[in-house]
Amino acid sequence: MKVAIGSDHAGFKLKEKLKAFLTQKGFEVLDKGCFSEESCDYPDYGEAVALEVVNNNCDFGCVICGTGIGISIAANKIPGIRAALCTSKEMAQLAKAHNNANIIAIGARINLQDSPEEILEAFINSKFEGGRHERRINKITNIEERYKC
Repeated sequence: MKVAIGSDHAGFKLKEKLKAFLTQKGFEVLDKGCFSEESCDYPDYGEAVALEVVNNNCDFGCVICGTGIGISIAANKIPGIRAALCTSKEMAQLAKAHNNANIIAIGARINLQDSPEEILEAFINSKFEGGRHERRINKITNIEERYKC
């Protein structure tokens, strides 16, 4: 499996830690930046990861900024992306199972219920349940279609 990962400067150290975790698990990791703790803008990296996922170059994505909020908002601007900000294993599992999230967002400067590695692993190990959730995902897709510019 191939994973796109990206962060701003606030998430750089956690990105590097999660890259090592993913590599150890056998994933191919595509690092879309940033590449240091020098100040930069999270939308650039949220977009870069989202494009890899939506263009099927990667199986899923992981984005990180200080809170995870800004970078997930940026990633979600790309039609077809469902980036979910997760602070616990339960949220990560449900983001995939119910919302078919294709990008996980994690905050590097906030208190998480579980470790970032545990949260990411829960996301990886979860599967979309389909069923009643499929109808809701289709409604999200329809909203995207109606408001495309």
